[in-house]
Amino acid sequence: MHNFKKLKIWTESINLVSDSYKLTKTFPHFEKFGLVTQMNRCAVSIPSNIAEGSSKGTNKHFNKYLEDSLGSAFEWETQLIIAFNEHYLSEEKFKELEQKIKQIQKMISSFQNGLKS
Repeated sequence: MHNFKKLKIWTESINLVSDSYKLTKTFPHFEKFGLVTQMNRCAVSIPSNIAEGSSKGTNKHFNKYLEDSLGSAFEWETQLIIAFNEHYLSEEKFKELEQKIKQIQKMISSFQNGLKS
């Protein structure tokens, strides 16, 4: 078992949740039950799966939750691209958040590789 609060991947993904909520508050009102909800649910899913997986008794089981977390990270990145294409955020903000999510994806993958060793 791992203490998820001490995992950098969890900390960074918690920060992304805050970024996602701040960003989606600026989206058009008609997206309230569309892209806003989807992006925030995906963002929340990333650290939630890391935390849940850390409670599992084996690294194999933990890895399953990390896979889910990674899937949510790629889903969130796709939704970020959609938001950018719809002009809901500036190119500067898009690049900043794209860099953050790509870093989280790399960190999760690296952590998975470490569990397999």
